[in-house]
Amino acid sequence: MSGPVLARRGFLAAAAGLAAAVTLAACGGGTGGGTAQAPASSSAPAAQPWSFTDDRGEKIELDRTPARVVAQVGAAAALWDFGVRPVGVFGPHKLQDGAKDPQVGNVDITQVTGLGNVWDEFNVEQYIALEPDLLVSSMYEKGTLWYVPEKSKDTIEQVAPTVGIMLTGKTATEVIGRYEELARSLGADLAGVPEAKARMEAATKELAAFKDLKILMMSGGSDQMWVVNPPEYPDILHLTDNGLNVVVPDKVDEGGFFQTLSWENADAYEADVILYDTRTQALKPEEMMKKPTFAELPAVKAGRLYPWRAEVPFSYQGYAGFLEELVANLKKA
Repeated sequence: MSGPVLARRGFLAAAAGLAAAVTLAACGGGTGGGTAQAPASSSAPAAQPWSFTDDRGEKIELDRTPARVVAQVGAAAALWDFGVRPVGVFGPHKLQDGAKDPQVGNVDITQVTGLGNVWDEFNVEQYIALEPDLLVSSMYEKGTLWYVPEKSKDTIEQVAPTVGIMLTGKTATEVIGRYEELARSLGADLAGVPEAKARMEAATKELAAFKDLKILMMSGGSDQMWVVNPPEYPDILHLTDNGLNVVVPDKVDEGGFFQTLSWENADAYEADVILYDTRTQALKPEEMMKKPTFAELPAVKAGRLYPWRAEVPFSYQGYAGFLEELVANLKKA
């Protein structure tokens, strides 16, 4: 596995320091997923051929519409909001205390089978027992399904067709549109979409009012912090395309997703507002405040430290909530 791949996966999956970047084992937290009896997808099987061309350029063709869908947690969260009910999920969905991981969004984890909760964990036997019609996952690298282990990829792909939705290099609206297209093809009920889409659009229009604020988006680890590189993130692209002035690092690491700084250099970039990564593995504000250089940053001292929901589901509902919270916080600044 190449250095850049390790770097980007370590940050994206863990954001928990160098050890996580090397081992890729700390992401998600918690124990293995649950094994509750899972319902079929809300889309009823159609007695007609089904096809979908994913972001690998692969056209999946089946005799009927897939009814039993298994999805990586980010994909599952998006599909759930569009009315598709997966029978199984894999990736961080359960915290150590048994509570739901925020990454899984509105998915009811008591109603799905958990196939794996951390990096490189995927219960192939349980997957086969679910008799899936389709597996769906996001992709940060074209051709690499997020959280599908390399060691069992070939076996997994023999069980059922797979669909990959690309995240990198796309805007949030483009990614949301792809999940909407997939959900529609699966026969999902999209009744709640117009209202959520209107909320998202309304909150998006308000972003331009904050164009004079310089915003730093970051994630904290025990020994270092990461300054994110906007062009690599669909959610941040959405913000910058609609008027926000987000700091772009002078020199990004090999993977292209961020610049790594020691906490001693936390003041490398001036910012009026700091948005911090809220994922489970990232340091909480009270932990980052113990870093003297961070605590002394003007934005921090002024109380302009607000959450960045880095794993918000790619759905209109997810982004409506994310943007409305962000607008409310920026109004305080």
